[in-house]
Amino acid sequence: MADVPPIDESHIGETPLFEIDHPEVPCAVYAKPEWYNLHAQPYGGGSVKSRIARSMLDAAVTDGDLEDDTLVVEPSSGNTGTALARLGVARGYDVEIVMPDEAPMEKAEAIRTAGGAVTYAPDYEAMLELADTRVDEVNAYMPNQYANPANPGVHERTTGPEIRAQTDGRVTHFVAGAGSGGTVTGVGRALRDRGDVTIVGFEPAEPRHGIDGLKYMHGSRYHEPEIYAPDELDDELSITTADAYYEARQLRERYADRDPAIHDVGQYDAALVREHLRVDGELLVGASSGSALAAVVRLAERGDLDPDDVVVVPFPDRGDRYGHIPLWDDYL
Repeated sequence: MADVPPIDESHIGETPLFEIDHPEVPCAVYAKPEWYNLHAQPYGGGSVKSRIARSMLDAAVTDGDLEDDTLVVEPSSGNTGTALARLGVARGYDVEIVMPDEAPMEKAEAIRTAGGAVTYAPDYEAMLELADTRVDEVNAYMPNQYANPANPGVHERTTGPEIRAQTDGRVTHFVAGAGSGGTVTGVGRALRDRGDVTIVGFEPAEPRHGIDGLKYMHGSRYHEPEIYAPDELDDELSITTADAYYEARQLRERYADRDPAIHDVGQYDAALVREHLRVDGELLVGASSGSALAAVVRLAERGDLDPDDVVVVPFPDRGDRYGHIPLWDDYL
């Protein structure tokens, strides 16, 4: 068991809301930067997956699936594995994350720094098979973000209500990409329960893509995660890697000399929110955040947005986590 500092889990959730002006979008667009989860904790900021990691571990304890000597094993290409390692090890569990060889090296290093172990598999399918094998070999517990109802459940309980409160109930559209599908499914359910909100999901347009964290689901070789509920969405879009990278770069350039307007600070104060907004002086977001903006632009191009609309998108993590990817480095 690694000797790691404790983590204050109260610093998960209640993330800020920024207003993003976009020259091609006729209405207000608010971004919810999820890297503020665990921002002041050991090893830096978190991601949107910090929410589900805590939720899945809590559910496992309640259900009796986790004991002090239980090994936690999870297949993950990045943020979920990092979040489970940080929270799981801090709670006293051994954590092993099975990753594909192509996963960002920064994510693997973050897992090891947090005290977790990394096991590599050749590709995505092999990653799933190896994780299942490890669970059987050592009687480990797998949270399984793709099938665990605690994943969309935490977004239905926390992220969705936060968005409604932070926009004073004015939100008209929620737009989010599907990796496990937990964010768009859970937030969608929360917002539908209290008003007429359009829920838009999107996925990468190509099987081989560079939008880390999102999942291509079309074709016989691919499948939808069990927790993803596309039938509950009002619309589904396909976003190319090029469009995702373009919007991330344009966001950085638009805010080279100014900060986005802070609409709501969440659980923090304005000075701290501004302090953690930039990376080395620049507003860098991950490709999944750029793809969310690309999806909003697509809606605007189709004429689906009116001047009085209020669109909210999650920004899952920061762009500095992907520096080793050549194409991403070219854009940023």
